[in-house]
Amino acid sequence: MPKHYKIEAFENLVDAFQSLPSIGKKSAIRMAYHAVMVDGFAAMKLAHALEMGINSIQKCSKCHNMSEDELCTICSDPYRDSSKLCIVQSAKDILTIEESGQFKGVYYVISEVRDLDEAHLFYAVGGVDEIIFAFPPSIATDTMILYIEDKLQGLEIHFTKIAQGVPTGVELENIDIISLSRALEARVKI
Repeated sequence: MPKHYKIEAFENLVDAFQSLPSIGKKSAIRMAYHAVMVDGFAAMKLAHALEMGINSIQKCSKCHNMSEDELCTICSDPYRDSSKLCIVQSAKDILTIEESGQFKGVYYVISEVRDLDEAHLFYAVGGVDEIIFAFPPSIATDTMILYIEDKLQGLEIHFTKIAQGVPTGVELENIDIISLSRALEARVKI
């Protein structure tokens, strides 16, 4: 019986690429082959950037955005409108909204209700007069909005959410900038 052709180091590399989101087996094989056989310099550059990112990027202590310091560049920017707080599900969503150029306030990341630290949330909403929920529409995010509103009731805060037009079940990173910009501009009171 013939032995299966296998190069263990290559298979490990393919498995590593395939473990990334949106990367299937064929794409993983193409990337692994390119890294080891076509452009080893680019692969080493990628490996170094991954190592640097993993070792230097952390969560902002105030909003949970990605940061190289205790506070992210948005939280430490004195020119941001700290009276407007946009709550998102992930730091990736902040990147998407920032690319739109339509929001000049600050952010707060809450992935799931069970991850919510209420004391930290109260710290984050200090001085805020409007909270904008920028979640993709779903029953889970509607539940999270209601939960947060309930926890913050009694505070002088207006609650809004980005307008419809953001398709149900689609992550913010997959929405075109024009649709996202319009959804932010046409946010609705809740």
